[in-house]
Amino acid sequence: MSSLRAGRLTYVALALFTVGSLFPLVWTAIAASRSSTRLAQTPPPFWFGGNLGKNLRTAWTDANMGSALLNTLVVAGTVAAVTVVLSTLAGFAFARLRFRGHRVLLSLVVGTMLIPPQLSVVPLYMLVAELSWTDRLQAVILPALVCAFGVFFMRQYLAQALPMELVEAARTDGANSLRVVWHVVFPVARPAMAVLGMLTFVMTWNDFFWPIVALTQNGSPTVQVALTGLGRGYVPDQSVIMAGALLGTLPLLLVFVVFGRQIVGGIMQGAVKG
Repeated sequence: MSSLRAGRLTYVALALFTVGSLFPLVWTAIAASRSSTRLAQTPPPFWFGGNLGKNLRTAWTDANMGSALLNTLVVAGTVAAVTVVLSTLAGFAFARLRFRGHRVLLSLVVGTMLIPPQLSVVPLYMLVAELSWTDRLQAVILPALVCAFGVFFMRQYLAQALPMELVEAARTDGANSLRVVWHVVFPVARPAMAVLGMLTFVMTWNDFFWPIVALTQNGSPTVQVALTGLGRGYVPDQSVIMAGALLGTLPLLLVFVVFGRQIVGGIMQGAVKG
């Protein structure tokens, strides 16, 4: 069986794609190393300046980035972990358990994905205010713990990757539902759980709409809420804003560098062999 070989056109396309993907991050770093006056000139700078350290310190202090990064890490980590567990349990139930109304319930879960999140802001804020959770992290954690996309994603994966015979064999050996989930479902679903966890973490980290409604800069802000304070003023300092955006992006890059290999490896282990 002959192996496929990449041609020159493939390498050119990959190089262009890589440059296009990295350009926004590189430009953010360049802008963060320049002064606001230089950014306003034409043509704009295309190489690094000498103000990166100064702008990073200003953004760190003005936006209280230390507290904001810690808050965002708590929110994104909690939401990702709980969402993965709940989505896996619900996905297993919809994929391999037969109960009355399971098709209707799955349709309702998927149907909620069609509802714009803006429609739920007013009743959700009223509920948060009634519980005295405004400007507290639980106001942005609890509403995000259940994800319709995660349930559907895990259901589709387990329907293909988890044979019913494996579940029946575990039950024949005397395993209860908890042992089936822990020793059968979770090991099989590990690749999809890793992907869902990464996607949920990134989306929660970058979420802006609901946190800006529920949180304030003077309370317990997330990174996205804290960065809004850098753009205020009669003449906003664009270089400091770019420095703050760079500080808010670096943790995501670190997470991907640390866990990216494990996620890719888990996907390859979960691939179906022919």
